[in-house]
Amino acid sequence: MTTSPGRARATRRAGKRFDVLTGEHTQQIVGGLGTPPDHDPEETAEWIESFDSLVKERGTERAQFMVRNILQRAGAQSVGVPLVTTTDYVNTIPADQEPEYPGDEETERRYRAWMRWNAAVLVHRAQRPGIGVGGHISTYAGAATLYEVGFNHFFRGKDHPGGGDQVFFQGHASPGMYARAFMEGRLTEEDLDGFRQEKSHEGHALSSYPHPRLMPSFWEFPTVSMGIGPMNAIYQAQSNRYLQHRGIKDTSDQHVWAFLGDGEMDEPESRGLLQLAANEGLDNLTFVVNCNLQRLDGPVRGNGKIMQELEAFFRGAGWNVVKVVWGREWDSLLQKDRDGHLVRIMNETPDGDYQTYKAEDGGFVREHFFGKSPETKELVADLTDEQIWNLKRGGHDYHKVYAAYRAATEFKGKPTVVLVKTVKGYGLGSHFEGRNATHQMKKLTLQDLKDFRDLLRIPITDEQLEADPYRPPYYHPGLEAPEIQYLLERRRVLGGSVPERRSRHAEVSLPPSSAYAVASRGSGKQQAATTMAFVRLLKDLMRDKEFGRRVVPIVPDESRTFGMDAFFPTAKIYNPKGQNYLSVDRDLVLAYKESPAGQLIHPGINEAGAVAAFTAAGTSYATHGEPLVPIYVFYSMFGFQRTGDSFWAAADQMTRGFIIGATAGRTTLTGEGLQHADGHSPILASTNPAVVTYDPAFGYEIGHIVRAGLERMYGGRHPDPNVMYYLTVYNEPIAQPAEPEGLDVDGLLRGMYRLPLEALVPADGPRAQLLASGVAVPWAIEARRLLAEDWGVAADVWSVTSWTELRRDGLAAEEQAFLHPELEAPVPFVTQQLAGTRGPVVAVTDYMKSVPDQIRQFVPGDYAVLGADGFGFSDTRAAARRFFKIDSTSVVVRALQELARRGEVPADAPRLAIEKYRLLDVNAGPAASTED
Repeated sequence: MTTSPGRARATRRAGKRFDVLTGEHTQQIVGGLGTPPDHDPEETAEWIESFDSLVKERGTERAQFMVRNILQRAGAQSVGVPLVTTTDYVNTIPADQEPEYPGDEETERRYRAWMRWNAAVLVHRAQRPGIGVGGHISTYAGAATLYEVGFNHFFRGKDHPGGGDQVFFQGHASPGMYARAFMEGRLTEEDLDGFRQEKSHEGHALSSYPHPRLMPSFWEFPTVSMGIGPMNAIYQAQSNRYLQHRGIKDTSDQHVWAFLGDGEMDEPESRGLLQLAANEGLDNLTFVVNCNLQRLDGPVRGNGKIMQELEAFFRGAGWNVVKVVWGREWDSLLQKDRDGHLVRIMNETPDGDYQTYKAEDGGFVREHFFGKSPETKELVADLTDEQIWNLKRGGHDYHKVYAAYRAATEFKGKPTVVLVKTVKGYGLGSHFEGRNATHQMKKLTLQDLKDFRDLLRIPITDEQLEADPYRPPYYHPGLEAPEIQYLLERRRVLGGSVPERRSRHAEVSLPPSSAYAVASRGSGKQQAATTMAFVRLLKDLMRDKEFGRRVVPIVPDESRTFGMDAFFPTAKIYNPKGQNYLSVDRDLVLAYKESPAGQLIHPGINEAGAVAAFTAAGTSYATHGEPLVPIYVFYSMFGFQRTGDSFWAAADQMTRGFIIGATAGRTTLTGEGLQHADGHSPILASTNPAVVTYDPAFGYEIGHIVRAGLERMYGGRHPDPNVMYYLTVYNEPIAQPAEPEGLDVDGLLRGMYRLPLEALVPADGPRAQLLASGVAVPWAIEARRLLAEDWGVAADVWSVTSWTELRRDGLAAEEQAFLHPELEAPVPFVTQQLAGTRGPVVAVTDYMKSVPDQIRQFVPGDYAVLGADGFGFSDTRAAARRFFKIDSTSVVVRALQELARRGEVPADAPRLAIEKYRLLDVNAGPAASTED
């Protein structure tokens, strides 16, 4: 018997072991491990001959089915067959299983060439003298086919009956997306010439990478911060299912695509969350990894094979894997590779060599690749060097890419990764293709332009190129050209242009004032930390009939710490598979309960995933037109310190929601020590322009802040609703006061207000102003008492709800005065609040001194700050606060020092106070509230 020449993938691999993953109906079963000694070659030959006959007569699909059954039987008979997680270095989909290509390939090839030209020219022109803003030519040049197959046949726009897909574009490929938008008539030549000139070319500017905040009607997802795109895509797919299961929107016909680089896959974030997609069976998700074998400076795996590595990694994580390695020109060679010599060389050749081959020529490939064995050299004996050079990689073949995408979208039960081999800088000429420096190359020589034009058959003359080599013309045949009409028709059928961002959304019915009553009335005789005050408020908001269903609590495995386990039996934990086990705590009132309709997203010990879930939920108003209000509660130390870059991406995507930094402060979380002692998160949060940071002291403050935040995000009146509110809350229980009458709500929301406290001493004596935030406000109140009783000093106490907002207000006032000297200079709010007060100002927080020091330049008069600088440690609250000199007696001493310097109290008062309170003894600190 002979092997059918129609079988593109040689399967005669004597003694090989097989890799089986149930359900992968398109997965080629091949080997890759060593072969043990053959004690009966004749019997082996008979088995192989029988298998070859099966392939010849019934095809590869039937052969796969039989092998799977044999392997299943082997397991039942306890015949050990080790799992092989990689297949041979060939295409996953056999040639005989490839579907027919549905489009007009020649028409699509023509306008793809125009896009590749315009994308390169866009970057090249951005390097013209006087501009020189850079750009990346090579990424899109190599990935054009990957995108165009998607645009022409898969990516569904927002007008599609199913709701449209979400596509995460590879950041460095943005010029290609602009080039397509130009062909579609969405962008003009003037727009293209505004690439990376967002202020100097305002009105016709294009952002360097996918930035929704910079181009809010164009881009949907920011991706150029490597690794964040992959994990956000995973949680976007989860969020789609979450909306479906909770009955908010039908997302069953929507798909998430993420285009990634093979170098990007080295980022821990790129790989670290793959298990979620597999565990939840997110078959609405496809990763497309552009394996051009190069990262920014050199090979991704010069001595290895990145496609094989990624195949093993994704397969081990439970994903369906489809490899697209070779173009159709290789099919006939693989058909003739009867004994597997070509496949063996493909398997053994490292990526560094593959990169080199594409930087040389056909003769070099003949000698150094095919020449590795007599058999493979003979395979190409009748091919010219040019024909060898034209043996394409799979990522440049429409048929192969289409087959992979179709397999991915039809596959059920698992997410799919398509690993596609390409050439970075494909078609740009020998100066670019496969070169280590190609990522940093921003412009083409005149000869490069001519060669690229000739390759793409662009109807532009030498004279046009020579007239100004820095400004070669763009090419567009006109909207009436048949190719453009075909392109537009494909997009019409698929639901409109992609990418596109829409901010119209369903109306949000905000909670009535009664929903905030629990925050206003205080805790009575009980003590409650601000964390618990917030959770009680959240519970009431979730109970609201209209608004509650839009709330998405997100907690990374610390719900019990924050008192949120009360949500388990009622709101339930989201799990698309439900709870198919007998819960160990089922008899408890607060039993752990999972449900497909669960409201609480519980990512596990996974802050990165929690922020990705927060981003997906917080942008649902734009992605799906259905607003969700994510409430992400976490250990404050594990927020902006650990996942700050993700919050920047969330800001870029214009996420709306609440970020709750619980167990905040450097001394509040007793016993946990350094890794939990947050003394700096407000400073880190302040660097993000989209984050509005508050450090509330009492529950009623939290109520007003949350209400104002919801009004800003979804009330429809604020000019900038695209913000995230960061609230720091604490785990130290105190008697939560009821909201005082005549509360200065405006001051509370703008950053500071004076507490209405009874006078303790006559007002005409020495006086101080005590500013505090969060857990430090009770210290300031106690310091006020000690100043009055022990030293005859009156003091006002100010609750500073937001040092950051006070600073931003002050900087805005300075900016206004700087730019408009002809107008009356505005007065910063903090200056207004302290105007007319007497005495020095002393500020204290449970954070480093730089937190209250943010407003120094706006404080009138003398200003002193206390803070917990340095590293945290494990101890009692009293000892820690005495060590950092931030407790109530430290505030007293610091106020006396300032007053003594001004001559308003005796000069020795500070020394006497230090002795009286034993300030230098860490064991003499005033007792805090109940240690827990």
